[in-house]
Amino acid sequence: MTDLFATITADDEKSQAVDAQGLCFAASGTRAGATSAFPPSNEAAKADIVICNANILAIDIGTTTGWALGLRDGKLHSGSQSFAPRRNEGPGQRWLKFAAWLGERARQAGEIHAVYYELVMAHGTRENPNVIAAHVYGGFEAHLQAWADRNRIRLVGVPVSVIKKSATGKGNAKKEQVIAAMRARGHRVVDDNHADALAILEYARKEEA
Repeated sequence: MTDLFATITADDEKSQAVDAQGLCFAASGTRAGATSAFPPSNEAAKADIVICNANILAIDIGTTTGWALGLRDGKLHSGSQSFAPRRNEGPGQRWLKFAAWLGERARQAGEIHAVYYELVMAHGTRENPNVIAAHVYGGFEAHLQAWADRNRIRLVGVPVSVIKKSATGKGNAKKEQVIAAMRARGHRVVDDNHADALAILEYARKEEA
């Protein structure tokens, strides 16, 4: 999760987004397919298929939100989306953008049956708490909870250590290890937020299967 209040430059405004299409595979593999923004992937599909009859949105909430939308027909769309306010925009713009983006993901899926998200209980350390990050995370979580309730979508928070252990086998794995684990499954990871979302989706599919 990346939480920054600073305004962004023109380069920062470019959304790092990936749309990948594949099958619902377990930890041993994922197959990616063609998209409008990226050439087709040639990674081979592996065994241990997980069957999940649900459309699941997995997100690592923050000013830069990692996301992975797994559809019941096997398609996968994922990426990393910035909600940082532009110059001369108020701080509330991040919440408006986030709410609009959630609606876009729901329309893309047709119907979302469950949302799994990274549940962060503390930011920083006991000695050096990151108050700003905590405030930003709380804002995103509140809007996510309201949106899920308004649309009657089941919301599941997954602790950070659970996500890391599911992805790497270690509950205290570093960001780089989660990224490496997702790339080893065949995903084209754009940043650590995207990797976290893919790991959350993998966990969610196992839980929903």
